[in-house]
Amino acid sequence: MTAEKPVLRVLLCAPRGFCAGVVRAIDAVERALEMYGPPVYVRHEIVHNKYVVEGLKAKGAVFVEELDEVPAGTAAPVIFSAHGVARSVPEDAARRNFFAIDATCPLVTKVHREATVHYKRGREVVLIGHAGHPEVIGTMGQLPEGAVSLVETAEQARLFQPRDTGNLAFTTQTTLSIDDTAEIVAILRERFPAMVAPHKEDICYATTNRQEAVKRVAPEVDAMIVVGAPNSSNSQRLREAAERAGCRHAALVQRASEIDWERFGAITSLGVSAGASAPEVLVEEILDAFAERYTLAVETVHNAHEDVFFPLPRQLRSDAAE
Repeated sequence: MTAEKPVLRVLLCAPRGFCAGVVRAIDAVERALEMYGPPVYVRHEIVHNKYVVEGLKAKGAVFVEELDEVPAGTAAPVIFSAHGVARSVPEDAARRNFFAIDATCPLVTKVHREATVHYKRGREVVLIGHAGHPEVIGTMGQLPEGAVSLVETAEQARLFQPRDTGNLAFTTQTTLSIDDTAEIVAILRERFPAMVAPHKEDICYATTNRQEAVKRVAPEVDAMIVVGAPNSSNSQRLREAAERAGCRHAALVQRASEIDWERFGAITSLGVSAGASAPEVLVEEILDAFAERYTLAVETVHNAHEDVFFPLPRQLRSDAAE
């Protein structure tokens, strides 16, 4: 006789998963494949999710890290990822006569524009973000070398020495920890009261909503799973938010095969969220894996309603093909 499976209370965070910028970027690649046929070249992972990237590869997308990997003279579209690129990248594409399509998230483009305006007004720009992340590379690359000072931590904020303390402005990466960023900004503002802030918060709505949902659920559960990729900034911040909110065990996993059953095999409650670049099918895969070992009692915890939509890049809209 088969033993009865223990009951597992599952709290699903909402919102979770894809944001409007990610949907737009993935749709841009799929639309380009429909309109122009394969191959379509994509500079960097269109979004940080292996499942998504592999799915697009199977349809004919070719992912490259630099434009010199794209064959010279190709007529195929070359798409820039959602994370944004330095100003030199579209300039290089134009020199090579590539058909370039920019799938940068509009909320990242907003940060680029802010940094450019501050620079034109003679301000030193402070960028709060993580060194080496594609979004940070792209934002810093909007301005001449040395024009942007990167601050990653509260400690760096305390030590930062600007050229002119009365002529500063700051912007941030869109996928940061809300709490970490607030601490860094508070330190900088205390030290430099005249520092100019963004007109509207740079950390995007999706990052904010997903972190707030995780903070609500994390104290209520024995363990938490965040579905997402290790190179996804917003996914890593969700895992950290769960731990800080009191969840004893939070893990970032890409697929069900990565679940550590020694750690997740004796719990009575589980929280589940997903980073902004993780598709819902992977959340379902995780739930199916738990359903093999537990009888699931699933509840959805709603924290915010999202109805943001970004139109496709101009070259990919239906009227562009007419």
